Amino acid sequence: MAIPYELTGRREQKARTRAALVAATRELLAEGTTPTVEDAAARAGISRTTAYRYFPNQRSLFIAAHPEIQQDSLLPEDAPDDPYARLDLVMREFTRTTVEWEPELRASLRLSLEPGAEQPQMRKGRAIVWIEDALSPLRHTHPHLDTHLLAVAIRSATGIESMVWLTDIARLSRDEAADLMSWSARAMLREALAGREPTRQSR
Repeated sequence: MAIPYELTGRREQKARTRAALVAATRELLAEGTTPTVEDAAARAGISRTTAYRYFPNQRSLFIAAHPEIQQDSLLPEDAPDDPYARLDLVMREFTRTTVEWEPELRASLRLSLEPGAEQPQMRKGRAIVWIEDALSPLRHTHPHLDTHLLAVAIRSATGIESMVWLTDIARLSRDEAADLMSWSARAMLREALAGREPTRQSR
């Protein structure tokens, strides 16, 4: 197995170079451009030859620029037990993060839609874990409810995909889009608690 270039010799210097390329890519994405490896190298003041040692193509560059949010929960330690309040907290942080990282998420979304894209690598479904965490009290109060499927339904109306449609097509502001996504999440939870929850179809 080939060893990544940045893991061989002078690791600290190479880590700084890699970080500079990723930072340059994020700057360019935030400016509304779709940078190539050469663009990132120029912005970072690094030679093209060196840049290609770290990122052989644009796809690998965008994967590195994709935000990695590692926490399993977006809730504070003193989170309430009420599922509506918990969902509101998660949606507020989720939409804030979506807006903050919108350029990088848009780039990842484009790549994930390409034929043969490595979906698990680009889009790991972390948001579903966060939403399920918000809904976790329902496992005790409503044990019949499929909280995972409800989380999937809520995720389908939120995140970068919805943000793109609401802002680019529906022409809402980002604040309006965030409010609408939170409203949709609450509406789906309300429907589920009223007994009109999503169900899996047997095959």
